[in-house]
Amino acid sequence: MRHLLIILIAEAIVMAGYGQAKENQIYNSLTPEEEYVILRKGTERPFSGKYCNFKERGTYICKRCNTPLYRSNDKFDSGCGWPSFDDEIPGAVKRVIDADGRRTEILCAKCGAHLGHVFKGEGFTPKNTRHCVNSISLDFLAENDRPATETAVFAAGCFWGVEYHFQKAPGVISTSVGYTGGIKPNPTYQDVCAGETGHAEAIEVVFDPAKTSFENLARLFFEIHDPTQVDRQGPDIGEQYRSAIFYKNEEQKKTAERLIEMLKQKGLRVATKIEPDAPFWRAEDYHQKYYEKKRQKPYCHIYQKRF
Repeated sequence: MRHLLIILIAEAIVMAGYGQAKENQIYNSLTPEEEYVILRKGTERPFSGKYCNFKERGTYICKRCNTPLYRSNDKFDSGCGWPSFDDEIPGAVKRVIDADGRRTEILCAKCGAHLGHVFKGEGFTPKNTRHCVNSISLDFLAENDRPATETAVFAAGCFWGVEYHFQKAPGVISTSVGYTGGIKPNPTYQDVCAGETGHAEAIEVVFDPAKTSFENLARLFFEIHDPTQVDRQGPDIGEQYRSAIFYKNEEQKKTAERLIEMLKQKGLRVATKIEPDAPFWRAEDYHQKYYEKKRQKPYCHIYQKRF
């Protein structure tokens, strides 16, 4: 009992320090109206927000910490009275059960700012998702002003282990695991595991091209899994575990082809497929940052230098 008490006290001290560290982080100053929504989880009046009928192209960022949250390409008019988006920037938005126990609240994943709620099954867009966001929780960067980012999509077996390595890579802004390369819109994990969707478990990586490159990330991709295995990775067997790079442009395609040729010259019989970009369907929340949540390390994605 005394040993358990010591552990509990230690944990309390650690959490207190963590909470203090979060309080010491510097965030943007907020008006009383902004605090009501962002910190106390209030809601602005419908059709009153500045971004409700806003049409400019660019990036919507968190009012409290400036983290990029949504792209204008994912915004649509739902007629609900608040800005609506059918997707978020990978890893930028956190989902939690609302205090009412029925709805799903959305928060800035970095600072915890209240954004609004997310709804599914309404049929507004093919993604069948609506992020209902308070304008007051957002700021906007016009297309020419927004931070320069690029995106890469890789499949290398179970996406838990793949994300574990990519989220630690220099220059990576955010990661999100999901499904791509198949025929079924908005698939579930069960759909993909059934082997009838054609999707691969994949990771979408948003990175800063000023700090890293697609080639650096592609090299990491080839060094954290066995690219010679066909439709499997270690004990995980099936088409969804195939090795693939889903290129966004010709430059990414040529880079992937060049790296594969380099590995072949080293004697590796590379089975990695180079596939064109396809819709990326974000996986269920419990799959996101899986090993980080579990405080574990992957069992089938071990780094091995190949270049």
